[in-house]
Amino acid sequence: MVEQDSAEPQGPDPHAITTLADLEGVLGAAHPTVLSKHTTFLTPLIVDFISHARFFVLATADADGNCDSSPRGDLDSVVLVRDDRTLVLPDRPGNKRVDSYRNILANPHVGVLFLVPGIDEVVRVNGCASLSTDPDLCSAMAIKGKPATLAVVVDVDEVYVHCARAVLRSDLWNPERFADPDEVPTVRDMIAEQHALPVDPGRPRRQEEYRSHLY
Repeated sequence: MVEQDSAEPQGPDPHAITTLADLEGVLGAAHPTVLSKHTTFLTPLIVDFISHARFFVLATADADGNCDSSPRGDLDSVVLVRDDRTLVLPDRPGNKRVDSYRNILANPHVGVLFLVPGIDEVVRVNGCASLSTDPDLCSAMAIKGKPATLAVVVDVDEVYVHCARAVLRSDLWNPERFADPDEVPTVRDMIAEQHALPVDPGRPRRQEEYRSHLY
């Protein structure tokens, strides 16, 4: 590996993309129909898709724009649709770090990506979120008789359907392409590496305590 002299002045990166014109010069300009394909409300078929989405990703950012994305999932989709402009997402027991919720308190803008296992297309909803402990909402999202710990109420700004390209390119749902679990690092080992902690070799892999009390 060649080391660069840190004292040597570095000019601007000639390959950097810094303007919209630069970007469109590489990727091209979107067709007007693509730019206008979203809606500001949920349609019946979008609601039907979300009703099958047992997994979603909640994206947030704090007041300074520092971003976070959090995976969420349940045995069944229990996302509530109050009307064509409002979604309600459940919260479940976790590690109490609550990065997403601290962000929402500082900056309500969120993005939610809904995935249906085995289906190639994806639905994205952007909007503004608030947090609620409304017992009726939390009870309506109960799983195994346990209500949601709180409700994330999303006022919809934009609904967008993603085509299947990303899922098809990754062959995401093909069992023949699933990784061998023994070849993928575990949470235990990755955290130990991050913080220079010892690892108990006698502890079984992928047997974290949280697996036994999801609700």
